[in-house]
Amino acid sequence: MGHRADFVQKICREAGRTVEICADSWYCNSSVNAIAKTGEEAVPLADSNITKRALAAALRELLKERPFAQISVTDICERCEMNRKSFYYHFRDKYDLVNWIYYTEFLAVLRRREDAAGWEVLRDLCLYFEENREFYRKTFEVEGQNSFADYFREIVVVILDDDFEEALAAEEPEAARFYLSFYADAVVAAVKRWLEDRDPVSAETLAARLRRCLTGFEPGTVDHLDEAPLDPPGRTGQPL
Repeated sequence: MGHRADFVQKICREAGRTVEICADSWYCNSSVNAIAKTGEEAVPLADSNITKRALAAALRELLKERPFAQISVTDICERCEMNRKSFYYHFRDKYDLVNWIYYTEFLAVLRRREDAAGWEVLRDLCLYFEENREFYRKTFEVEGQNSFADYFREIVVVILDDDFEEALAAEEPEAARFYLSFYADAVVAAVKRWLEDRDPVSAETLAARLRRCLTGFEPGTVDHLDEAPLDPPGRTGQPL
C-alpha cells in the first residue's frame, strides 16, 4: 500500500469533498463552545464548521429517539435552533449530513495514522463503527439513492482498490472491476449485519474475519469446489 497521506487524499478525491480537518484536530459538538485544538494552540472554529457540527449533534440526538426515516430536516433544524436555509446552505439533504459525519470523523482517524498498514485501517474502521454502533445501525437501515450504505461502499472500493492494486494488475479491467465490486458489496453487507446483530463479536474479531475473507482461506479449504458437479442432485446434465 502506498503512503497513507496519499491514500487519504485519494479517498478525498474519490468522495468529491474537501477535508475540513487537520491531522491533530479534535472538535466538540457544542455550537456555543466549539473550538479546534492543534498542538497547544486553541482557536475558534470557522462559523461554517460550527454550523455543520451543531447540525450533526442534533441529528445524533434525534437518532437516539426515533428511526432515521422519521427524522426530517425541519426536526434537525429545530433541535439546534437553526433555520432550514442554513441547513441547505451546507447540505443537500439529511443523507448528505450523515455522509459528512462519517467522512470527517473517520478521515480524522486516518490522518492520525498516516503510516498505518492497509489492514490496520480496516480494523480502525471497524472500531469506529463499534464506538458509534447505534448511530450507524440506524443510518444503514435506509437504502436507495443518497443512502449512507451507497456512500460507504464508494469509500470501501477506494480502500480495496489501494490494497488490491498489485494483485489485480494482471487482470482485465472489466474483471478487476468485478472483483472490487464483489468484495466491496461483501464488506458493506458484513458490516451492516454486524451492526444489526444483538450479540455481536468485537470489532477486532470482525476485522480479522474480513481480512481472512478478503485474502483467501488456507490452501485446500475450497479445492473441493473445483470437483463439485454443477448440476443439482438427481440431474445428470443431459437434456430432457
